[in-house]
Amino acid sequence: MKFTTLFYQRLALSSYFLLFVWLVIWHFMLTPDKSTSTLFTLLFWIVPITLPLKGLIQGKPYTYAWTNFIVMYYLLHGLTAVYAVEGERFYAFIEIVLCCGLFTGCSYYARLRGRELGLGIRKLKDELREEQEAFESHKQKP
Repeated sequence: MKFTTLFYQRLALSSYFLLFVWLVIWHFMLTPDKSTSTLFTLLFWIVPITLPLKGLIQGKPYTYAWTNFIVMYYLLHGLTAVYAVEGERFYAFIEIVLCCGLFTGCSYYARLRGRELGLGIRKLKDELREEQEAFESHKQKP
């Protein structure tokens, strides 16, 4: 079974929106009595996940690629919470699952869509060959 670019985009977007909703539910409804302020919680947990929203909706492969850096922030939080916060292990497990879905969807979408658009990373040997050809052609001119 071969998954398509559309499948990975839907996986990424659904995981993204579910993660966003889950973060709001977890930090504002399930554990509202924490010692941190609402402003701190918004800035620390909600704002970072909103940064790639526009590019994800527009389907930009580059945005999907760098979204993975933000996902790692939440994955690390989930892994730490599973280990360190006994009363929130189930909540953290949900965060980990959503992060894995988002990471997988973003990675494959960026790769496949980038190939469709011809945006792949050039191979070093091709880059060196072109540079050498340009140098030799410039060297031969009087």
